[in-house]
Amino acid sequence: MTTTPRSHAARRGGWIRRYHESRGTGPALVCCPHAGGSASAYFSLSAALSGTADVLIAQYPGRQDRIGEAPLEDIGQLADQLAEALAPWQERPLALFGHSMGSVVAYETALRLERSGHGPVGLIVSGRAAPSVRQDRGIHRLDDAGIAAQLAELAGTPQALFEDPELLETVLPPVRADFRAVETYQDLSGGAVGCPLSAYCGRDDTDVPRDGFLAWGGHTTAAFRTELFEGGHFYLQDREREVAQAIARDLASFA
Repeated sequence: MTTTPRSHAARRGGWIRRYHESRGTGPALVCCPHAGGSASAYFSLSAALSGTADVLIAQYPGRQDRIGEAPLEDIGQLADQLAEALAPWQERPLALFGHSMGSVVAYETALRLERSGHGPVGLIVSGRAAPSVRQDRGIHRLDDAGIAAQLAELAGTPQALFEDPELLETVLPPVRADFRAVETYQDLSGGAVGCPLSAYCGRDDTDVPRDGFLAWGGHTTAAFRTELFEGGHFYLQDREREVAQAIARDLASFA
């Protein structure tokens, strides 16, 4: 059987995971996970959107089937490599979605795609203040116990992880790298994407100040809209159907 560039790029070990065949004709949606997250975090969202979009999920180095690779500690490097990995899909419209740390990974990737002449048709960010707002809570400087406590507090990590010391020991290095990447990130370009931008957030997310959330509007030269969902930082887990509907609506407007 002949392997196409897309299927090769989405195979085990690369940057892109594609869990479901798309039944839709809309743009391909590139999803960027949160700090400590992996591609599988978007498995059910991918299923929910399979009738709307071809969902491509970034798998960062240092987790799951890429556990043998050194995690990256810089948002710019993550965006550089993700933009390069998306080359096999650039003959069709792309949109990007990211939650928490994934928001700035998606934003920086969008900027790189635009500079290469393959800019996305839209960008959806979630659960984070705008790139122009520094967010260094010092989590990456904590010891392992402190980082584990922060993960538990965010309530986005399965309890089973904290009950398995060996697994936790394996997971903490990429988690620390992610927090270092996002907490040392600076929006050095001071620029804006040229595509429409939608920003989502949980109503009770205390990690995202309202003015910082609204500041995303300054990072696009096109249309900007916001949407709030019931819940905290990981509202996506409880409001997945509503989120999928909002994403589908935004993708239709982008197209």
